[in-house]
Amino acid sequence: MSQRSQQLGLIGNGSAMPRHVAIIMDGNGRWAKDRGMPRKLGHRMGVEAVRRTVRAAMELKIPYLTLFSFSSENWARPASEIDDLMGLLKRFIRRDMEELHKAGVAFRVIGERHRIDPELLTLIDETRAKTRDNKALTLVIAFNYGARAEIAAAARRLAEKVQRGEIDAGAISESSLNQELETNGVPDPDIVIRTSGEQRLSNFLLWQAAYAELVFMDVKWPDFGADQLQQAVAIFQSRNRRFGGIAQEAIGT
Repeated sequence: MSQRSQQLGLIGNGSAMPRHVAIIMDGNGRWAKDRGMPRKLGHRMGVEAVRRTVRAAMELKIPYLTLFSFSSENWARPASEIDDLMGLLKRFIRRDMEELHKAGVAFRVIGERHRIDPELLTLIDETRAKTRDNKALTLVIAFNYGARAEIAAAARRLAEKVQRGEIDAGAISESSLNQELETNGVPDPDIVIRTSGEQRLSNFLLWQAAYAELVFMDVKWPDFGADQLQQAVAIFQSRNRRFGGIAQEAIGT
């Protein structure tokens, strides 16, 4: 456990652990630039950080981990960088997921499927089917993902059901829209972590993160690991989550 986590007095002291941690993995390019390296090496070191973080989440017994690896806006990047990111995900699935499958990790990918390499789509579908019954950790990769597009698609599916007479428009609720999201079956994140010092959500899990604790960390993603995850969990445990209500200690005063 990191010194910072110990100072906050957490993890294993009876405080609630998060069920779902979501991370905006930011800073690969700047990490590489700081070292005079090409951006692709920053992305490759970012995969090492993914490996460390998945292991750390399992050690902390966090049931769900979502990693934002490629946004729907990232298509504006150079084609060579996009190809490298696609290749990194392919290699992660081929090389890492077999070991993680044996360790009980279930694999999911959320995001739009268009423009994705068909070979990568096949790998994603096969790995999800192979690991779907695993219980130790559900690893969700947000790839070609944008929250606004996800919400719009969910609303469109509900509208189509109304048009077909399957549901009444007046019966549409937060719950029914939630069931149409790609994260259906995954609990809302308790924490959203963003690395590299930036403080914005960048169109990530906007619906699901309505009551998430936001933790912004100065560390760039390739340097992220168990200590930083523990620190974020410690911050989460130190906060008073009220979900729009009042602090428990204020009740009756």
